Amino acid sequence: MSSPDATEDLLRDNAPQVLGALVRRYGHFDAAEDAVQEALLAAAQQWPEEGVPGNPRGWLIRVASRRLTDQLRSEEARRRREETAAALTPCDDFHAPALDESRVASEDDTLLLLFLCCHPALSRPSQIALTLRAVGGLTTAEIARAFLVPETTMGQRISRAKKTVKDAGGRFRPPEPTDLPHRMSAVLQVLYLIYNEGHTATSGTSLHRAELSAEAIRLTRTVHRLLPKDGEVTGLLALMLLTDARRAARTGPGGELVPLTEQDRGRWNHEAIDEGVALVSQALTTTALGPYQLQAAIAAVHDEAPTAEDTDWPQILALYDLLARLAPGPVVELNRVVAVAMVHGPRAGLDRLAELESEGTLSGTHRMEAVRAHLLERAGDVEGARAAYQAAASATLSVPERRYLQLRTAGLGPDAGGRADA
Repeated sequence: MSSPDATEDLLRDNAPQVLGALVRRYGHFDAAEDAVQEALLAAAQQWPEEGVPGNPRGWLIRVASRRLTDQLRSEEARRRREETAAALTPCDDFHAPALDESRVASEDDTLLLLFLCCHPALSRPSQIALTLRAVGGLTTAEIARAFLVPETTMGQRISRAKKTVKDAGGRFRPPEPTDLPHRMSAVLQVLYLIYNEGHTATSGTSLHRAELSAEAIRLTRTVHRLLPKDGEVTGLLALMLLTDARRAARTGPGGELVPLTEQDRGRWNHEAIDEGVALVSQALTTTALGPYQLQAAIAAVHDEAPTAEDTDWPQILALYDLLARLAPGPVVELNRVVAVAMVHGPRAGLDRLAELESEGTLSGTHRMEAVRAHLLERAGDVEGARAAYQAAASATLSVPERRYLQLRTAGLGPDAGGRADA
């Protein structure tokens, strides 16, 4: 017998190779993916009781292949019946070619599956859902729970995604060399988005969804194992590890948000920090510079500071200056505002924030209002800070973030009318 957790880990590790084996041999991505899910379900039910077979990947491939060929035979027979119904001509059986699981199952298939799931014809939400289903081995119900949507809604999204890939002529093969950088960038962005949703949930009662961030790290480790010399893959894995290392200290006993400056750094995962620092140091010294490496370097500066007061903010600002030139964007600029304020004072940060707000990209978002509130509080503008905290609390869909912002408002004391904020 094996434990359910060990079985689950084994299944998710093998899922991409099993799906790759079937798709490489038979095509039919959507049908193959359904067959693999059935095989995973069968294994999850049988292995904890009967024990893990000697060749678990081969077992999964055989079961999934049998399910797939049964389905293809049924569809072929139905099609033949429809075509020959008038003449009542007997239809031939579908003969599936033999599948040698010892030869065709390869971990390289994981990367090809990621390219297929991140097909440019798909929207980002569809890429994420299909990646978690096909490469991560998560069930539709698990993905739906993670993103707080009904299972039927997520099922429809995944079905549409598979149909879109099929209609767009998606093939199980590497992208053309000219298309590879764009497709690789899409894969990394999808993995990053999955991690971010797990690290700080955009809605709901929990600050983070550990199962999503753990899955993103697992998938990124797989890509890094396949492409160990790719600087941005290494940088992304380092960024995830360095950020996730703080997870245990990000919430208090009641699930409340604890900001970085107030976290108990003794609760940080220092083994993950050491691994992340080693990875980003290697990437920065041996590969071309990229945005994920720079973000990982910023995270490393935070993680290596013994206390919040020891944080090397001038170095962080210099890294954000470089990141803003290499990969400009409103989120990068908003984070850079905080670094400017920490180095040059809150008024300098507020001036830069006003410039950023005039561009309109993040205007009115809870993150911009939260940064404004923090800087106004540091500058001594209590009433301005109160209004900004209230605006930020009203704009966020995350319950822990809203409670934190409300507590910051209450901590400012009574308002000008003598009423304490709730």
